[in-house]
Amino acid sequence: MKKEEVVYLYLVALHAFLGFVLFLFPFFSKVYGIAILVFGIYFIIQSKNKQNEALLMAAYAVSAEIMLRMTGGTFVNEYGKYLVMLFLFLGMLFSGFSRNALVYWLFLFFLVPSVVLSTVTLDITTDVKKAIVFNISGPVCLGISAIYCYKRELTFQRLLGIITAFSLPLLCLVTYLYFYTPNIQDVVTGTQSNFETSGGFGPNQVSTILGLGIFIFFVQLMLNSSNGILQIINGGLVLFFAYRGLITFSRGGIYTGVAMILLLLAILYFQANFQTKPKIAGIIVLSFLATLAVWSYSSIKTNGLLDKRYANQDAAGREKKSQLSGREILIESELKMFYENPILGVGVGKNKELRKSQTGIDLATHNEITRMLAEHGTLGIVGLLILLITPLYLFAVDRQNILALSFFVFWLLTINHAAMRLSAPAFIYALSLLKVYREAPVVHRK
Repeated sequence: MKKEEVVYLYLVALHAFLGFVLFLFPFFSKVYGIAILVFGIYFIIQSKNKQNEALLMAAYAVSAEIMLRMTGGTFVNEYGKYLVMLFLFLGMLFSGFSRNALVYWLFLFFLVPSVVLSTVTLDITTDVKKAIVFNISGPVCLGISAIYCYKRELTFQRLLGIITAFSLPLLCLVTYLYFYTPNIQDVVTGTQSNFETSGGFGPNQVSTILGLGIFIFFVQLMLNSSNGILQIINGGLVLFFAYRGLITFSRGGIYTGVAMILLLLAILYFQANFQTKPKIAGIIVLSFLATLAVWSYSSIKTNGLLDKRYANQDAAGREKKSQLSGREILIESELKMFYENPILGVGVGKNKELRKSQTGIDLATHNEITRMLAEHGTLGIVGLLILLITPLYLFAVDRQNILALSFFVFWLLTINHAAMRLSAPAFIYALSLLKVYREAPVVHRK
């Protein structure tokens, strides 16, 4: 076994143990949060970001965000986004950024008018700073991440290193969740999203990260497991993440993880040579069988309620009126705001106020697309077009970054059910802009 593989196994064990420690002593989460900040700054400065250490630390911070928020390890709201922006800013000080990233500077510029507008339109009783930061921190984090990543050259091996950086805090999370609810049958009594199986935190956001974990460890299994031990460990983790994601009863993250895997398999298949295609086809079949096995096990553990959840039924088997858990009401209200304020929108953070006064619903948006339309108007449309077209164009002209479309679809699907509450969609979107070089990777499966 190679040295780096032994190190990986030690890090896997260490982070699983850390998850157990955080379960026993949640106050230690503050130390963990500070450690990420201090080590990240030191690591980037000491290395002068010669091998894009900023990307490694940003990926680590993204995966650690839910764990820190769940256990009270953050010091300010949006701590995860601030860490990502800080690490990437430090990275740019040492290694610069592409001058061709002008399109993302324009994206950031297009956000400004509606921010200014909100300072005069938000109610006097509203915490203006908090309302603006809550809604704009995600797009700003995306813009900075995109500026750093745009056409940045990276070896495929370094990209796999970023995948490994993602994987480690995820192990903390899934270990914590296991000890938080060791007996699933005691807490699953209905078909609504379940806070108990989500560590007492928002199931939508936990599901998002667990769905990402399914993909991350699938990549580790497929492309970064050169021996049987690693294949067993990473394969087992894929199944465990799938199980824990399913029992949150929040569907968006699971659908997203599956979509990412399907895109990766499709790209691997079509880019493979004649001899490799049968191997990948076999992996697709095995993946399908494994999915059935995990689903069956999860269904048994939830007394069949999981089947009803994904069939959009309540515990009694009656079909629910809403297909989107009530999100369509939020979407409709935001589209109405756009139609009535098509130029500059209503201003950042204002849509929640208007929705409450118009419908009585006091909820923040779940959909970043309709939020952009409602709060930024026509400039929001231009911004969205930049975000949609640019990574697809880059992939069309250079397909060496085989993970690019998976990263892109994670962002696209996540912002449609969880907006940009987390740093994950912003940073992972940016990874689709990397210029990766090396020959097609070897599929490490027998």
